[in-house]
Amino acid sequence: MLCTTCGTRPAASADGQCAVCAPVSPAPPYGPMAPGRPFGGLRSPVGLGRATVALLWAVVATDVIALAAGVNLRRVYPGPDGGSFYDLATANRAEAFYAVAGGLQAVAMLATVVLFIIWFHRVRLNAEVFDAGLQPMRPGWAIGAWFIPVANFWLPHRIAVGVWTASARTGIDGRRTVSKAPLDLWWGVWVVSTLFTWVASKYYEYEQEELAPGREAVTLVMAADALDIVAAALAIVFVRKLTRMQGERASLGAAPLSSASPAGPASV
Repeated sequence: MLCTTCGTRPAASADGQCAVCAPVSPAPPYGPMAPGRPFGGLRSPVGLGRATVALLWAVVATDVIALAAGVNLRRVYPGPDGGSFYDLATANRAEAFYAVAGGLQAVAMLATVVLFIIWFHRVRLNAEVFDAGLQPMRPGWAIGAWFIPVANFWLPHRIAVGVWTASARTGIDGRRTVSKAPLDLWWGVWVVSTLFTWVASKYYEYEQEELAPGREAVTLVMAADALDIVAAALAIVFVRKLTRMQGERASLGAAPLSSASPAGPASV
């Protein structure tokens, strides 16, 4: 059962209120303290956040290179009406450039995934300090959830919602006031991009195996690269926003919730 006042934390009192919303005295000078570990358990996510953003920009850069390589390759592949390569040597050079671009993408993506998950685990641990009652899963799931097939399309989002809500600046009434739009938008585009990239890659591999590569397969992969650029850009917004929110929330210290300003954190 959720709190009848804020609707976000588990009820902890006989009247259905959580530990934050339940009054502790008839007229307390400050509101109740948020549940969780002492604020001494916080660890700054700023360094990890900046490094993650830098690698996400690297992903964008390699996607742009891949798009350029795709345009170059598409020119030497036959269209729907068939035909042959304009020039075999030109086609070989274009395919080599395309392969190098794909390798750069793979390296940038792998490095980004590793660092993003480390950053994600860090902000999840901080969220445990801010408000443990809002966390739907234990901190270890901030790492493990990404490696469960199929379930990794929603479990990390569930964890991120708890982290986002706990990290938001707290209003006088204990409610959270920051929109989840950056989180939800990034997650939706990331899921679509991941699935679309898988389909495009399989189609391109099939065309290669059939020794009949064409412009359609390359165009599909290029569309996946463009979508990945959008997902990476939205991930940058999400990482910067959540990192800043945690800094602002930490600046409130272990002060009672009612002493916080009702205004949300500044936009990134």
